Amino acid sequence: MGAYHDREWGVPSHDDRHIFELLILEGAQAGLSWATILNRRDGYRRAFASFDPAKVAAFTDKRLEKLLEDTGIIRNRLKVYATRTNARAFVKVQAESGSFADYLWNWVDGTPIVNHPRTFADLPPTTELSDGISKDLKRRGFTFVGSTIVYSLLQSVGVVDDHIVGCFFKTKQK
Repeated sequence: MGAYHDREWGVPSHDDRHIFELLILEGAQAGLSWATILNRRDGYRRAFASFDPAKVAAFTDKRLEKLLEDTGIIRNRLKVYATRTNARAFVKVQAESGSFADYLWNWVDGTPIVNHPRTFADLPPTTELSDGISKDLKRRGFTFVGSTIVYSLLQSVGVVDDHIVGCFFKTKQK
């Protein structure tokens, strides 16, 4: 968890594969701890073609059924099938917007939202931004993209900086 926080969480990402990976992992985390998902991250990378959205979009039902036997991932049928559904929707957004990163970052005019929470209790589970993106993603055919999951995605890919005041990450940005 420390390495993830120190090197990745909140760092602005414009890499579609990385964003797709975190979108899938955030959805898989629903109802579970983030540590559970991070401990299976390598299993997810193996199972889902290193998070290549075009490849995952082409997965067959047979391949998804086989993944339900893979102990390296969370073997929840809805979440496994949602990965292909989201890959297909992701590829469509890429085609429409040039990249998924462009789609996502356009919501904030390309500039991260920097908040200054003093404690973890100050972090909201959702915002108007995550509500809007969640609604739009659902309209585009995505699943497991409720507002809380979307807000976590925005934090993880640096669209929103919610590092606590005093966190070394905030300090090194100055």
